[in-house]
Amino acid sequence: MQPDAIDRKLLKLLQENSKQTNKELSLQLNLSVTAVYERIKKLEKTGIIHRYVAIVNKEKVDKGFVVFCQIKLVQHTKEYLTKFEKEVMALQEVMECYHISGEYDYLLKILVKDMAAFREFMVTKLTTLQHIGSTQSSFSINEVKCETVLKV
Repeated sequence: MQPDAIDRKLLKLLQENSKQTNKELSLQLNLSVTAVYERIKKLEKTGIIHRYVAIVNKEKVDKGFVVFCQIKLVQHTKEYLTKFEKEVMALQEVMECYHISGEYDYLLKILVKDMAAFREFMVTKLTTLQHIGSTQSSFSINEVKCETVLKV
């Protein structure tokens, strides 16, 4: 299903503030409340709307130290990849994990309180995972852009 122009505008409005009521959305879209409700349900049913979330200010919850960690596995067998992915899913500090091309196999986005917390994470959690050959970490100096609205 490809979203039409009204669906795209509805998606933009929901991404900017998903707590808006159907009545508020209907006024902005010039549609009935029922039509808005039905469009939202269709977008949810087809999987275009995946879920609703609250975006938390990471500094306010002591998770403002952002680390991008590249991981190289010792082997690229399906067993190693699957096991690594399962183990990394359980690490609460890892916010994002991508299987990537190039010199490294995975890119992790890790949020912790500070450098000491990152060291503790590396020593007690990440480096204890099996099949990791090497890691390379980069630390965020400043967040220039962090967009949550996907343009459709």
